[in-house]
Amino acid sequence: MAVRPYWSGQLRLALVSIPVEIFSAVKSSSGIAFNQIHEPTGQRVKYEKIVPGVGPVDPTQIIKGYEYEKGHYVTLTEDEIDDVRLESKKTLELTQFVDSSEIEPIYFEKPYWVTPADDLSEEAYRVMRDALRAKKKVGLGQLALRGRETIVALKPCGRGMLLETLHYADEVNKASGYFRSISDAKGPDELVDLASMLIDRRSAPFDAANFHDRYEEALRALIDAKIAGRGKVVQPSEAAPRPTNVIDLMAALKQSLEKAPAAAANDAGAKPAAKPRAKPKTAPEPQAAPKPARKRA
Repeated sequence: MAVRPYWSGQLRLALVSIPVEIFSAVKSSSGIAFNQIHEPTGQRVKYEKIVPGVGPVDPTQIIKGYEYEKGHYVTLTEDEIDDVRLESKKTLELTQFVDSSEIEPIYFEKPYWVTPADDLSEEAYRVMRDALRAKKKVGLGQLALRGRETIVALKPCGRGMLLETLHYADEVNKASGYFRSISDAKGPDELVDLASMLIDRRSAPFDAANFHDRYEEALRALIDAKIAGRGKVVQPSEAAPRPTNVIDLMAALKQSLEKAPAAAANDAGAKPAAKPRAKPKTAPEPQAAPKPARKRA
């Protein structure tokens, strides 16, 4: 069965228009979905659209309305909404080009594959792809997707091109509001060096297939066990205690560095991380005696 495009229209740059089709680059979540069950009867709980004082209503009688005051709505028909849709409904015009590094990752939302709509448009499509790659640029424009106009970024990807929707500026929370209380002082050099060596030891080419949804797998195993009648329940493991001081952090980094296996990149010929220089042993700092527990009156 052929995959239907999510959007089809014209990719335009000045006077050049290229018929293209857009397909979702990621699959919808295949995670386990739960239903609400009425325990006394075992029946699934369903929802009905109701109007207070009227009861259940016919879906064909439902229209769209905007609440401009509490309890007061202005209604709109689908034709009225469609009439104000912008040209971006059928045209993606590239209005600006930027270096990909200029766009902060927080702005990226969802990826789509962009393909030529037919054989006649393939040559112009390849010209656009190769020009973007040669200049190392990303094309920006606005496109109507999912019932709203959004910013999009177009860039080359292998033989084709990738389009990613972007958040608007007012949709992104500024990091300063969350990081303001964090000191900008650098960490101790010795600890940073140890952490850097551990990062080098664990560095390898990215492969998404190496990662699995462990929660999903455990949940699936639990469901399968219940279906089989065993009723097995997976008990969560206890969390490791957090380091309480610099000495604990130092020991944890050194222990992690000793146990960290060399990454695939090192096996392929990359230089292994250098071992930390030996330092003279020093006596551990004395620890404060624990305070006696208070007796209740």
